[in-house]
Amino acid sequence: MTDLIAENKKYVKAVIRKMTGSENEDLEQEVYIKTWQNMEKYQDQGKFKQWICAITANLCRDYFRSKSYKTQKSEISSDLALQNASVKTNAEERIDRKKRQKLVLKAVDDLPKIYRDVIVLAEFEDFKLDEIALKLKIPQGTVKSRLHKAKELLKQTLTPLLGENS
Repeated sequence: MTDLIAENKKYVKAVIRKMTGSENEDLEQEVYIKTWQNMEKYQDQGKFKQWICAITANLCRDYFRSKSYKTQKSEISSDLALQNASVKTNAEERIDRKKRQKLVLKAVDDLPKIYRDVIVLAEFEDFKLDEIALKLKIPQGTVKSRLHKAKELLKQTLTPLLGENS
């Protein structure tokens, strides 16, 4: 198990950082526990790195749905309300960035499964088109069209929410 952690630590940390916007050691530990618990389910069809990254991405999404995240978010909001009004714009920018990240993750979560699977593999787990095609057992052209459609759906959903003009 120690070798498994050492070999995949940077990938796991990268996925967590990309999805949550920060390092989260609790999530990282949970990934290794979940991986260890499901080792017998791993099928040697793809790369182990991709499998553990998929577990990591799923745990990150679960984390955003969890009661502990919502409680933590509520506590952060309360703390921010009590802070002095002269907070620098850096803090405001970080909060805005996190809000945008949450909106994006929610929009991705709301996509139909065929588009969500492709966009998660491409954008969150950094799979190449041929790797996605192999993993999902669909032609590479289908991957391209689903990825394009997923991005269009996300653009339609997110543009009004983020207040951007296209």
